[in-house]
Amino acid sequence: MKKIIIINGPNLNLLGKREPQIYGSQTFNEFFETIKASYPQIELEHFQSNIEGEIIDKLQEVGYSYYGIILNAAAYTHTSVGIGDTVAAIETAVVEVHISNTFEREEFRHQSYVAPYAKGVIVGFGLQSYELALQSFLSPL
Repeated sequence: MKKIIIINGPNLNLLGKREPQIYGSQTFNEFFETIKASYPQIELEHFQSNIEGEIIDKLQEVGYSYYGIILNAAAYTHTSVGIGDTVAAIETAVVEVHISNTFEREEFRHQSYVAPYAKGVIVGFGLQSYELALQSFLSPL
């Protein structure tokens, strides 16, 4: 069974409460249970941290043994050279996702330190961004 992990960065634990006009009203845990049930052929895990070093540690832990990583580094996408360096260093393919369309937000959000090392980037489709990333690991290309 393929092991895929979703790694979420800062403030994504507040989904359902935080800025619902941007992020919606569903919690990530509610969404995760739904997507997990929809893909029983995958061993799907979830990790969230507000701490940059914990995200780096998790990427290093799973980056040589998992089939895929779906990474929403949130604000760290635009500031963390360390997370970008880790994605470059590991072997497991990473798809960068964002719930909002980062290109219609503040200009500093247009820069990603993850994207140059990612398999692909999906932005702006709400929580469906995660499912699109998951499907990218299942589609034969």
